[in-house]
Amino acid sequence: MSTVSEPVSLSAPRGADAGLTPKQLADKYGLAVSGRRPGLFAYSKQLWARRHFIWAFATARLVAQYTDAKLGQVWQVVTPLLNCAVFYLVFGEILKNKDDNPYYIAWLCIGVFIFQFTQNAVQSGTRAISDNLGLIRALHFPRASLPIAFTVIQLQQLLISMVVLFAVVLMNGIEPSRTWILVIPALVLQSMFNTGVALIFSRIGAKTSDISQLIPFAMRAWLFLSGVMYSISDKIKEWPEFWQRVMELNPASVYIDLVRHALAPVIYNKHEKVFLEFPPHQWKYGIAWGVVMLVIGYVFFWKAEEEYGRG
Repeated sequence: MSTVSEPVSLSAPRGADAGLTPKQLADKYGLAVSGRRPGLFAYSKQLWARRHFIWAFATARLVAQYTDAKLGQVWQVVTPLLNCAVFYLVFGEILKNKDDNPYYIAWLCIGVFIFQFTQNAVQSGTRAISDNLGLIRALHFPRASLPIAFTVIQLQQLLISMVVLFAVVLMNGIEPSRTWILVIPALVLQSMFNTGVALIFSRIGAKTSDISQLIPFAMRAWLFLSGVMYSISDKIKEWPEFWQRVMELNPASVYIDLVRHALAPVIYNKHEKVFLEFPPHQWKYGIAWGVVMLVIGYVFFWKAEEEYGRG
């Protein structure tokens, strides 16, 4: 009497692996679900391992950014200077803000350069995921690499522009000071803040692409509320104390003030030494904003790691 043998599955494990369940096989060979979000510590370790990729990606994007322009990389410096020229014409000459400050040009340029660093980091971070879906779907890497890389691009641009900014400060009659070294920790703290905000808006922008259309308007409002072209403290003296406190905590104003005080702690008006007033708590605000926003942004972005590039 003939017997019918059961069909043999070609995909079933054989040999030493025969009879093992898929879970047992995965545990035996150290396999994991593709795209599964790793733990926060493991994710940070993977991100650190990609640090060279982040720097190379940022540098390549920076070089390619102006390849079609005849002036090339010169636009990295020309753009903020043109913004300074426009603001000087409107707020310095027409609205007469320069009359109360003989060093208004340097004061204005510092504000424009520093604010533009944050503005560009937020705007580019918002599109970091949505504009790079092809790369995300083709390669496996921590997605936080992209918004961090775009923040690095803006930092590289700022560092190039700082050469011109120092020249503007000197030409405006402000002498070099030992406090210039404080520009370094100020920019480090601002970079931490920018990275955190870029991570937050990267996750939001990945799900809601329309946010990129609203960001320019929000940035413009933030610009006018941050004392870039005029002194905010002089404009809010009559405001309720609560709102004065809110304006004082504005992170853009905090980092602008840190750099302004670092570059020009002492100015000379008709050979008379004038010390600029600087609240010492601004450094505390700068540290708090940098650390808190970086941690919040990093965790917020990591929470949705499995979702980027899908759908």
